[in-house]
Amino acid sequence: MTATHTGRYSKYIRPFSLLIDLFILNISCLFFFRELNLNIVYYIGYQVVGWLIVSFFLKFYQIYRFTTPVEISSKLLKQSVIFLLVVIAFYPFSKETIFSGKAIAFFIVFSFSLITASKFLLFYYLKRYRIITGSNFRNAVIVGYSPESIRLKELFETRNDYGYRFLGYFSDKQKDEEISGRIADLEDFILNNSVDEIYCSLSEISNDQLKKLVDFADENYKTIKFIPDTKEIFTKNLKIDYYEVFPVLSLQKTILHEPIIKAIKRAFDILFSLLVLIFLLSWLTPLLAILIKLESKGPIFFRQGRPGIDEKEFFCYKFRSMRINKTTEKEASKNDPRVTKIGRFIRKTSLDEMPQFINVLLGEMSVVGPRPHLWSQNRVYGNRIKKYMVRHYVKPGITGLAQVRGYRGEIETDEDMINRIKYDVYYIENWSIILDFKIIIQTVVNIFQGEEKAY
Repeated sequence: MTATHTGRYSKYIRPFSLLIDLFILNISCLFFFRELNLNIVYYIGYQVVGWLIVSFFLKFYQIYRFTTPVEISSKLLKQSVIFLLVVIAFYPFSKETIFSGKAIAFFIVFSFSLITASKFLLFYYLKRYRIITGSNFRNAVIVGYSPESIRLKELFETRNDYGYRFLGYFSDKQKDEEISGRIADLEDFILNNSVDEIYCSLSEISNDQLKKLVDFADENYKTIKFIPDTKEIFTKNLKIDYYEVFPVLSLQKTILHEPIIKAIKRAFDILFSLLVLIFLLSWLTPLLAILIKLESKGPIFFRQGRPGIDEKEFFCYKFRSMRINKTTEKEASKNDPRVTKIGRFIRKTSLDEMPQFINVLLGEMSVVGPRPHLWSQNRVYGNRIKKYMVRHYVKPGITGLAQVRGYRGEIETDEDMINRIKYDVYYIENWSIILDFKIIIQTVVNIFQGEEKAY
């Protein structure tokens, strides 16, 4: 059975904080720079991009429930200094603009005073909110019953402003009335009790058990963290956080989870899809509509539910390439009798996928990402292939790394799907804007060269 990801409002806190900061900066520049003969549209665009870039490299928005006020103050100081240099750098390139050190100083002091106030108000409001209401919490379990595990459990109970609910210990090596079960019982307990975070004491778990638990966490959208000791944790990158003075190791999320990277990728998706819709689909759609209608009865577009990000369903659009049939959950095969003549052409050239740029514009898909599978494929392969569910960490794409490497079209063996998932996971864990451009270019090349499994 495939687990369903349960969302929380916490994911909106960083974007909300970012929007507040940008609002403060933009309003402040309108007030303090109004007499500098500034092209305000160009400057605000420059300021927003500069702020996003500086924030990304300084990890300005990576503030967690266990982050200390000193760390937040350090981030604010670094951000203000680097952003000040970014603001000053604008003036040499704008000849008509009057440079005023006084105006810039007032702008930086005023805007960062408001940003500092808003950031600490939000930080302390969330702490009070957790203490008073018991909301905005995360359910946690601990694997192992060691002195370190006991200390962590006590920390969860004494620091209720962190917002953790401890649900139990799981251990094979210790016997105590506080232990909720053996490690073999852990997976069912996690799924049945909506556990969010798993903390592992590495002194009490074997490498095989740990590897299995990491795979389980990946497939079920659970966060796994480690109470450090002398063991090595495979090849995963780790980061260390401190809950007061208590060290905890976490598997780092991919770069695609960073709010700024999400914003950059989304901006690219919107721009690219608008260009395609305006300059290509505006004239291609009526032409293909006529050809599709002339050959067979039915709608021009084919609309089908597919699993998207976090396995949430969306409706994927295509130009209809088949005769109306009742087997839409069956993927196309070679010489498929359902495919029309014009359908074979548009499938061979991937033109049938073009309406998915509407899905991209709606925010349901991305230009590049793992291709959205059929629900029937999710049910078959979700538990059969390791890391299959990792592909749902990001939005599905019109094209993807697996597709340009030849793993598109019909799945004939488990090996076909395994290779597809390997490339999907590699893309998610190693994303870069350059990789996206390479995939797009290779997709266009493949369309003109022709692909063996494009049917």
